Amino acid sequence: MSSLEEKTIATEKIFEGRVISLQVDEVELPNGNKTKRELVKHPGAVAIIALTDDKKLVMVEQYRKALEKTIVEIPAGKLEKGETPDVCAKRELEEETGYDCAKLKLLTSFYTSPGFADEIVHVYLATGLSKKENAAGLDEDEFVNLLELTLDEALHAITEKKIYDAKTIFAVQYIQLQEALKK
Repeated sequence: MSSLEEKTIATEKIFEGRVISLQVDEVELPNGNKTKRELVKHPGAVAIIALTDDKKLVMVEQYRKALEKTIVEIPAGKLEKGETPDVCAKRELEEETGYDCAKLKLLTSFYTSPGFADEIVHVYLATGLSKKENAAGLDEDEFVNLLELTLDEALHAITEKKIYDAKTIFAVQYIQLQEALKK
């Protein structure tokens, strides 16, 4: 099979924001033809499946402007410049939930929309949770309600479209699979 690589000929920066940047690349296709690709560049993010000792999923309810609605999600956030995913996961868990964890394990990483974006999300499992005194707070433009859901409650929230994003659905299905494997 021949190479499927698209060679970049030129890049035009369109927008540089706080969270993302946008660019248009002119590329040469494997057959020699040329076309343009609109790309979203993102620094990467973490998502945390935080489980309490009584097996409840720690989640946040948050308004998402892009969706014009409030949804329930696992704690998550973007990597800061030079920050490792492990450090980011512990920071985001504390900022969004007030929890610290005794154990943090990387489960997987995945690209969210590889057709037009390079965002990668690193998914962690956090256990041995404890509430932190003087926990770091939310960012000044961040407002969340803290929730703790059983697996059944989380599955119901998916059917009700209260949980409606890929990382959180992955988290709930991961816990569901772990429970099924125990039987």
